[in-house]
Amino acid sequence: MKKTRSGVVAVSFLLMLAAAHTAGAAGSDYKPEPGLPSSTLPAPLREIGFDQNLNARVPLDTAFNDESGRVVQLGDYFGRRPVVLVFAYYDCPMLCTVVINGLASALNVLSLEPGKDFEIVTVSFNPRDTPATASAKKASYIPRYKQPSAAAAWHFLTGSQASIDRLTKAAGFRYVWDAETQQFAHPTGVMVLTPDGRLARYLFGIEYGPRDLRYAIVEASNGRVGSAVDSLLLFCYHYDPVRGRYGLAIMRLIRAGGAATVLALGAFIFIMVRKEQQTSGV
Repeated sequence: MKKTRSGVVAVSFLLMLAAAHTAGAAGSDYKPEPGLPSSTLPAPLREIGFDQNLNARVPLDTAFNDESGRVVQLGDYFGRRPVVLVFAYYDCPMLCTVVINGLASALNVLSLEPGKDFEIVTVSFNPRDTPATASAKKASYIPRYKQPSAAAAWHFLTGSQASIDRLTKAAGFRYVWDAETQQFAHPTGVMVLTPDGRLARYLFGIEYGPRDLRYAIVEASNGRVGSAVDSLLLFCYHYDPVRGRYGLAIMRLIRAGGAATVLALGAFIFIMVRKEQQTSGV
């Protein structure tokens, strides 16, 4: 299976200053900007990123605890709907909060309904996090997501190091503990998975366009979510795995425009012929 390496790399707290010089970094394929020797980058920045394991399955039998302390399996949130997955640790002083804020802002714009059209799963990659810290984090975000079904559809999980390692490796999420700052260095982004647990899309950064998020959910649902308009628009847009965004597919747009023109001309000719026949009949 081909792994597309990508990453918009950023780190929390003090490392964010260094990350400002490395926006757009792409994992091991990253090349520093001209005049910026790689040796000047903090070591954690050279180790973190996303490996886009598109179409790979995450281990749905991995055990975690939900925010109430109940033992669950990741697969409990799959099966019927696509899943928006985000990694964060719950006492992160800055970056994880910004990532979840960006996700909540994008979700608020969507007309899709959580619990009906998709699920949201936040997984802590800090094994010291507990159901209590997960519950506190959830309590701070549910009021921001102004959907009645948000509380039942947004899940905050914690787990052992073994469970965390198994899931993050499958998802291509590479992070490290930075002993100097006593924080985790990690990439920023969210993933959208199919109902059967395959990685469908990666969206990078700390803000996510509602259009990009909607298209990713619609595509991951295999057509079961969204409308005919979504299907038409997706014909003219394509996912760019390097940027983690959807952009206009110019050739598809031209073809769609050409097809529409042909149909319009055909309809016009048909109407004119019918009118001429009716006039001749009179």
